Amino acid sequence: MSTPIDVAEVFSLLDAAHDADGVRPLSEEAELRLRHGGPPGGQDVVLREGDALVGYARYDVDGDDASAELVVHPAFRRRGFGGALLDRVVELAGERVLHVWAHGDLPGSTELLGSRGFSRSRVLLQMRRDLAGVEADPRPELPDGVRIVPFRAGRDEDAWLRVNARAFAHHPEQGRMSRTDLDLREREAWFDPDGFLMAWRGDPAGPGTLLGFHWTKVHPPGDAADEAVGEIYVLGVDPDAQGMRLGRALTDLGLAHLRARGLGEVLLYVEEENEAAVRLYESRGFRRFAVDVQWRHACRR
Repeated sequence: MSTPIDVAEVFSLLDAAHDADGVRPLSEEAELRLRHGGPPGGQDVVLREGDALVGYARYDVDGDDASAELVVHPAFRRRGFGGALLDRVVELAGERVLHVWAHGDLPGSTELLGSRGFSRSRVLLQMRRDLAGVEADPRPELPDGVRIVPFRAGRDEDAWLRVNARAFAHHPEQGRMSRTDLDLREREAWFDPDGFLMAWRGDPAGPGTLLGFHWTKVHPPGDAADEAVGEIYVLGVDPDAQGMRLGRALTDLGLAHLRARGLGEVLLYVEEENEAAVRLYESRGFRRFAVDVQWRHACRR
């Protein structure tokens, strides 16, 4: 139940689970680490019955904590393979606190994790709205000296990493994004600098200061729906620029960009406990669509 693995074979398993459950079984980050590797301490765990790949888990370490995402092929469920995968990542975690993401909050995941002493610790909402009512050509009023322009690869990475870290200082994943994480996403087929909007005060090529950003994404047909779907991938404003109404301006321009791409729907993710953000998105026409749950187990021995 360990590496080396056949990446294409694992993605075939992921596709089968997606077709059966209607939700991707791994996060984008886990899929990137499957393709390219990850930080030291992480590993891919596979489970076979004969020649058949029946289960996969991505396991990663972060100090005293560990995290995992796991999936069992639909044709091999209810035969103990999920429990075997979970036992393996619990063993790997040892004395670390283990966090397991269950995408879609499916009954089988709840049954398995609840029976093994895990408790729900975070709930991530997926919200959606149609793009038909989005203003096609917004012209937001910006503060003096501020302009919003697309991301420019090779110039804007350091500025973005700085503002992202400040805007998401208390977020357990987003605030820790590194240059490697950014570089990997720039190489993904979906990356579009025209949909990565940057709010600058002054000249971006000179002594300008990045104040905020709206990074959009387009999911291809069959990923988030039968048709292509847009995403508010990351929206952030530097704490020093709060109160300048940049978040609304960036949101409106990003949604207009996605509408101009011919998309009919947009999604976003938000923590359920962030009630203010949930109410804001609901007021902008977003509705709750799906749920991801993080389960926690203190594996102290």
